[in-house]
Amino acid sequence: SLGGAAARSTPRPPGPTPSQSRFQVDLVAEAAGATDDKSPNSDASSTVPSGGKSSQECAAADPGAGGEEAKGRFRVVNFADPSAAGSAASPEAPTEGLQNGDTVMSETSLHSSTGGQHHYHYDTHTNTYYLRTFGHNTIDAVPNIDFYRQTAAPLGEKLIRPTLSELHDELDKEPFEDGFANGEELTPAEEAAAKEAAESKGVVKFGWIKGVLVRCMLNIWGVMLFIRMTWIVGQAGIALSCLIVIMATIVTTITGLSTSAIATNGFVRGGGAYYLISRSLGPEFGGSIGLIFAFANAVAVAMYVVGFAETVVQLLTGADALMTDETNDIRIIGTITVIVLLGISVAGMEWEAKAQIFLLIVLITAIINYFIGSFITIKSKEAMGFFGYDGSIMWENMGPDFRKEETFFSVFAIFFPAATGILAGANISGDLADPQLAIPRGTLLAILVTGIVYLGVAISTGSCIVRDATGSGNDTVSSQFMSNCTGASCKFGYDFSFCSENKCPYGLHNDFQVMSMVSGFGPIITAGIFSATLSSALASLVSAPKVFQALCKDNIYPGLSLFAKGYGKNNEPLRGYILTFFIALAFILIAELNTIAPIISNFFLASYALINFSVFHASLANSPGWRPSFKYYNMWVSLAGAVLCCVVMFVINWWAALLTNVIVMGLYIYVSYKKPDVNWGSSTQALTYHQALTHTLHLSGVEDHIKNFRPQCLVMTGYPNSRPALLDLVHSFTKNVGLMICGHIRTGYRRPNFKDLATDQSRYQRWLLRNETKAFYTPVFAEDMRHGTQYLLQAAGLGRLKPNTLVLGFKNDWRDGDMMNVETYISMIHDAFDFQFGAVILRLKEGLDVSHIQGQDDLLSSQEKSSGMKDVIVSIDTSKDSDAESSKPSSKATNDDDDGKATTQPLLKKDKRSPTMPLNVSDQRLLEASQQFQKKQGKGTVDVWWLFDDGGLTLLIPYLLTNKKRWKDCKIRVFIGGKINRIDHDRRAMATLLSKFRIDFSDITVLGDINTKPKKENLLAFEELIEPYRLKEDDMEQDAAERLKNSEPWRITDNELELYRAKTNRQIRLNELLKEHSSTANLIVMSLPLARKGAVSSALYMAWLEVLSKDLPPILLVRGNHQSVLTFYS
Repeated sequence: SLGGAAARSTPRPPGPTPSQSRFQVDLVAEAAGATDDKSPNSDASSTVPSGGKSSQECAAADPGAGGEEAKGRFRVVNFADPSAAGSAASPEAPTEGLQNGDTVMSETSLHSSTGGQHHYHYDTHTNTYYLRTFGHNTIDAVPNIDFYRQTAAPLGEKLIRPTLSELHDELDKEPFEDGFANGEELTPAEEAAAKEAAESKGVVKFGWIKGVLVRCMLNIWGVMLFIRMTWIVGQAGIALSCLIVIMATIVTTITGLSTSAIATNGFVRGGGAYYLISRSLGPEFGGSIGLIFAFANAVAVAMYVVGFAETVVQLLTGADALMTDETNDIRIIGTITVIVLLGISVAGMEWEAKAQIFLLIVLITAIINYFIGSFITIKSKEAMGFFGYDGSIMWENMGPDFRKEETFFSVFAIFFPAATGILAGANISGDLADPQLAIPRGTLLAILVTGIVYLGVAISTGSCIVRDATGSGNDTVSSQFMSNCTGASCKFGYDFSFCSENKCPYGLHNDFQVMSMVSGFGPIITAGIFSATLSSALASLVSAPKVFQALCKDNIYPGLSLFAKGYGKNNEPLRGYILTFFIALAFILIAELNTIAPIISNFFLASYALINFSVFHASLANSPGWRPSFKYYNMWVSLAGAVLCCVVMFVINWWAALLTNVIVMGLYIYVSYKKPDVNWGSSTQALTYHQALTHTLHLSGVEDHIKNFRPQCLVMTGYPNSRPALLDLVHSFTKNVGLMICGHIRTGYRRPNFKDLATDQSRYQRWLLRNETKAFYTPVFAEDMRHGTQYLLQAAGLGRLKPNTLVLGFKNDWRDGDMMNVETYISMIHDAFDFQFGAVILRLKEGLDVSHIQGQDDLLSSQEKSSGMKDVIVSIDTSKDSDAESSKPSSKATNDDDDGKATTQPLLKKDKRSPTMPLNVSDQRLLEASQQFQKKQGKGTVDVWWLFDDGGLTLLIPYLLTNKKRWKDCKIRVFIGGKINRIDHDRRAMATLLSKFRIDFSDITVLGDINTKPKKENLLAFEELIEPYRLKEDDMEQDAAERLKNSEPWRITDNELELYRAKTNRQIRLNELLKEHSSTANLIVMSLPLARKGAVSSALYMAWLEVLSKDLPPILLVRGNHQSVLTFYS
């Protein structure tokens, strides 16, 4: 700990220190004037002397005084410099500091009330500000926005509130260092983003008008407005045209509302549609849409540029100034245009925004120009079909007049792309000053304005222009022919009936440039067309790289990361621009608009559908984190919007829709297969939880039926990686069939360290998932094994998902240690039967526990390293103990010496031996044996010795095993006991039973010689085995014998030995039979002998299990709870 004098000698440089601060405590620094500047990489573990007393006393006291008491209580990361500490006395200063960050709305105001130079975060310990609030000193922090930030991100630095242990633990304990809770770790991408945000002073950010409204309006008003709108009115009539516009607007409005809801649910970073979808639906949908959306935008650039080039080429043809032929001219002009656009966008967002505003002014002038022109009737224009507003023309144009195989839907499909483009503002969300306000306001207003203009143009053109006109002024009608003239043009004295047989060049149907003919000054409309196409092209050219950059930053598709790099203060994705440029160029060279358009519309619609769907999904999942500040959305409306989008996709172009769906699904499957290591708290996770909860509750409402019985196993594995054979075998019959819980009882003589328990819990659960083991890891702390087992038997599981079978490893070393361990072990089996559990014991002759072998835990640690988890790995207890169901953390396991110094490397304690030393033979065998259930079993047998009826569990487990891929080549052989004279009868009875149970078996052996006396040498060996554990009460006084029995309850009395002589002999005899019949089996499943509680001492029971199962292939001793688990009724 550092003394005041040492601290005083290091004067603090002015200005803020960048520090990865954990919890900034500034323990009364005024007295000592202590200042200390720690660089971010130094480990945050120095402690400061003083604390404990109230600040007034301390200020007077010697700074070293309270040192010992407070030692290890706080880590001080950086001291505010003395001037700040002094200013804490004046109440105004702290309030100002407090506001710092609260009043800041967005990334723009990096310079906040204190002038942005110093970021002091007033800790609560020395601050008089809180003293006034609470009247006494406390290190508890009051709510503050900085505690909720993700990193030293856009708005000032992240503070860490005091952890629970810092407030709650006793003083002699070092507070723990813990990582982020609830998966708030930042992906490297986000950290980079935060770094950039911190560096980017003087960034250009846009408000809602410049950033969203202008962009969306420009993008929505495309070429359609000037070139195709009049034709649509001609085909569909005024009424249906309005319907088409309204339908398209409904789809976009719903999507706009959904976008607003997502965009206001938390802080939006760059990446537009991709960011919104991936953060709400997860990386699978986000990744597939991000790629498609970026690609669609890139191709849209081509589409708009080709539209522009076509108009230019038309002008050139009009002036006879073609360079080569039409198609090549389009290619040449398109290429030049796209290069110019690229130059504007690479110059930076600011230039691009200026260009956008200029284009918008041109566009609006053009629209106004048209409306003014429509009120001025000129004689020369009448022959072309323009007569000014008139009721009869409007009436004539009200109904549809479809020609050339057009239908309502085909016309709708041509118009709909004109309504897309509503995401133009959201796509540059990273460049908006306040995305949460700007996106809803700008997008919805843009949809409204553009919708009204489209309707206005439809009604106005329909009311003043006839559908067909010849264009020659000679087609006037004289009064005598007036009677047989039909059509609205007659009353103006024109007869265009000639057009009904022949194709005329003018009128709504025929002349695409009708609007420029009507307008006050024709060339302005041409300028409007230019501006509409170029602005849309420009917006798409900016959107595509931004979305693509966000996608690459998240590193969902490996190999694309080189496009994530940004340049300049605005972090411009130059590489993305180049890529977009080449994609656009490729499609410009195709120069065929009609093939490009439907695919793009479908790509856009797919992303609209997903945005709508994600709002529905988030509302359905009912996650507490879904609380958008934009309230005007409804989950069912959003769902309807999503369905509408899909319908429109197929209406526009069914093959393009199918193609889009196939691409989305393909990318989705790819991403879910790759499982990117990200956790964004998507609504998919929330819904999974919601469904799991509902189903678990439903499950508890129904009584179990025998047909649905599943073995739900509580497996005493200890650390899941310490007994692989047990884990693999049980997993192979519970996988996708029943529940499997890996129980682990931590017994310790020191005070339990619950913090470790929690980190281990998540860490080993991850280990199980990575090993594709479908199981849950449940550790408990208990005084001893028996209590721990009782806790687990009673409390493990939830509702119907409760274990019903206890699985133990056989206690191989029972003769070595304290016999009380055997007492505990046997009583665990008794407890299982008391709780109506079945019991299963697995024995391998080599043993099960591999945790003492060097390199086993390294396996775990290497996986931890590779996953990039920020974990402090507590050392794994590697003490040699093959105790069948626990790993007791010895004092060296709860490590005090390495108190989590924010390490990311696993701190695995190595064993005493050097890692290079080769394994000894028994360890080698043990390792091989422990992996035997991981490989395919080949053509072997599973021998079932079903001696006693326990409800059928002994038979069900082998059946489930042989159903699995690894075991499917193994045949089941059944062995039963029977009388010598009725062997055939017993075999037939058993065969009938098995066929009724529909369980395949290869043969049935009836053993008539179970009751034969065992061999002499085996009997002697058994006597020798139990010799040390006998009470021999006949050789001593009665009360001495009772005293010994009470202190050592496991001892075998002579009385019980006589009583159970026959049972003992049966176990020895069965072992001989097992060796004779099943010495080559892959697995033996056998009924577990029962012992009456209190009558049979644990040493004797243990000896029975020992002789029954010794020197055999892997053997499972099974005893169900004597309730049927098999039935032959349907």
